[in-house]
Amino acid sequence: MFEKIKKILVEQLGVSEDRVTMDANIVEDLEADSLSVMQIIMELEEEFGMTVEDEDVNNLRTVGDIVKYCEEKVK
Repeated sequence: MFEKIKKILVEQLGVSEDRVTMDANIVEDLEADSLSVMQIIMELEEEFGMTVEDEDVNNLRTVGDIVKYCEEKVK
């Protein structure tokens, strides 16, 4: 799960793989803007065949948050 999410983040944000850690903050550490965040959400939905609720987006601050969320949604 982490590797797939890491690949999406690297592609969408143009950051190096070593910057994408479980503790990395999407906005502060990986420098994602609101448009990038929405593109990442759409990519995650497509990759894992799930829907990310609008109210959940604000809780997905770190890579670890995203991994945990996706693992819970994709069972």
